[in-house]
Amino acid sequence: MLDRESTFADPEIVNLLKTRFVPVAIDQANQRRQQDTEGDFYRKIAGQGPRSDFNGTTQGFYIATAAGKLLLYNNNRDPAKVRRLMHEKLAEFDASDAATARTSELSAAKVDARYNLDPPADGLVIRVQAKVLDGYEPTTNRWRAIFQSALSRDNLWVTASEHQALVRGEFPRSLQTRMARFHLVDNTRGEPPMWSEKEIRNIDMQIRDGQVTGTAHLETAQGKRGFEPSMLGVVEVDQGAVVRFDMVAKGDFWGAGPYTGGAPAGRFPLAISFTLADGSDLADRLPPQGSRGWLRGYLR
Repeated sequence: MLDRESTFADPEIVNLLKTRFVPVAIDQANQRRQQDTEGDFYRKIAGQGPRSDFNGTTQGFYIATAAGKLLLYNNNRDPAKVRRLMHEKLAEFDASDAATARTSELSAAKVDARYNLDPPADGLVIRVQAKVLDGYEPTTNRWRAIFQSALSRDNLWVTASEHQALVRGEFPRSLQTRMARFHLVDNTRGEPPMWSEKEIRNIDMQIRDGQVTGTAHLETAQGKRGFEPSMLGVVEVDQGAVVRFDMVAKGDFWGAGPYTGGAPAGRFPLAISFTLADGSDLADRLPPQGSRGWLRGYLR
């Protein structure tokens, strides 16, 4: 979120990425673990940098040649610095033999199925976005202000059987539980802790005449983190398929996780929207964050 509102909001950086680079955005938590052609190529590049221990994070910005030679590692999101480094490495590349050298095509001889996931066949993809509506103390800190206004993004996967249940006007328990555990979270400032099944104190969602209503209560055992939203939405069906799914969960959230610090004090209003994806965005095919390394557990 910080990068989206700083580095990749800079017009010159965006233009350079479009015209002089082949931009690739990945979840390095996957690629550094993948036992396949893609993972091998990523580790070849990242292993030349300072974060070469693949048991830990390799997060950062990399510039490399098509052959996999690392030209730059950087983990600073200041647009001015990133612009300067990009121009420096472009000049270095243009003056090198790599600028005119032919590179052999890299074919995917191996594909690690654990990290190359497709949405459920005949299911649905629902776009999920969350926003803290109020409660932050005023700040003049640029980075903190970005977090305070952030709009998160994730995907919810719906199985084929759950899709058909929605068509029949039913809201299956499995889908309610998945939404609660992995998507009724505050992920506006970083990677959130997901809820355990024991932390779902209550969730009750229903569809009547196409109208979705519901309530939920999520809370840790010690009560240090929780969420009590009400849900309201619309489901439309045409020719045996869901053609519209729009829902909002809104209520009081409190607390934070290890990587979502800086939450407003006490209870604060959090809204989470759920909208049927139409496939027009490449991000619609990204696996849900809660499915990372555990798709079977996510979909159960």
